[in-house]
Formats: sequence, C-alpha cells, structure tokens
Amino acid sequence: MKPTLVSSVLAAMLAAAPVLAQDPVPQVAAARPTVATNSTDYKLVVGDKLRVEIYRDPQMSQSLQIRPDGKITLPLVGDIPAAGKTPAALRDTLTTSLKEFITNPVVTVIVVEAMPQTVSVIGEVNAPGTHPITRQTTVIEALALAGGFKDFANTKNIIIQRTTSTGVKRMPFNYKDAIKSEGKPMCVEPGDVIIVP
Repeated sequence: MKPTLVSSVLAAMLAAAPVLAQDPVPQVAAARPTVATNSTDYKLVVGDKLRVEIYRDPQMSQSLQIRPDGKITLPLVGDIPAAGKTPAALRDTLTTSLKEFITNPVVTVIVVEAMPQTVSVIGEVNAPGTHPITRQTTVIEALALAGGFKDFANTKNIIIQRTTSTGVKRMPFNYKDAIKSEGKPMCVEPGDVIIVP
C-alpha cells in the first residue's frame, strides 16, 4: 500500500511542477517591457533595439533598431528621430505622427535590447577612448575614467559634444571652475564625446 501511495504523491507532484515553473515566466516577461517603456530617465541611443506596437494594427507594428543617424523608419510616417528621447517621448511623437493615418492610435514603445552605455574621451588625457558607464556619471568622473589630464591639457576649454534629436550640440566645460563649484555637477549622457584640447 505504501509504495502505491508514495508513487501517487510523486506523480501528482511531477504533474504539478511544470505548471508551477511556467507560471512566473510570463509575469517576468510582461514586467520587463513595462519597466523599459515607462522609464522616465532612460534615453534611447544608437543601436538600441525597439519593438513598436500599434494596437490592433499588426502590419504597422515593427521591430526596429535605431540607425547611426539616430532615426527609425516606420511605414506611413517615414523617418523619426529616436536617439536622445525617452521611450515615452518617442511613443508620443509616433502617436502624433500616426493621427493623420489612424483614428486614435495607441502606440507602445518597448526597449527590447539596450546598447551598453558609454562615453568617449579624446584629446589630452592619459587613457583616451570609449569608457562604459553604469550609472549617472559627472563630467569630472568621466575624465577620471580617462586617466586624468596630460601635462599640457587645456582644462578650461573642454568641449562636450552631444548628439540630440535636433542635431549635434557642443557645450563648453571648464574643469577648474567645476572642481571649485558647490552647485550641481554637470553630468554626461550616454554617447557623449568629451574633447580635451
């Protein structure tokens, strides 16, 4: 009697196990896009892979990658600047653009795969090149990642070059003033290029 009872219990447990293992998976998969889509601070960069879903329009829904020019292409609306925008801002832009063609479009932008976040430092630094950043990073921290300055670096006339949805922006940065300042430090954004003359 005992072996039969144990066998029955084991069989019941094994039958239930796949259901228990599979239940959390859809919940995790569903949670990931929500976090990426609703992120208020993540800014899209060149190379990010996106899924643009147009509700009740599978032909318009697309899997896209942001091109080197910072844009994506969607049927009907054509080229849309994406790099430098948050997923929510891109969603709003697409919704506005699609209103000409679709009544009350409902758009979702999902970041399927994000490119590694980097900042480049070139010029008179000890370790020029592209450096990974994993959190909000100040310009001073980015310069430290590049090994600090060479002897003849012009630290008063540093340029931060940033690609935005409207073009390339060049911002001056004075290192000597920054280290004395008690105000909020200036932060880099992914894809920035710091030029030290």
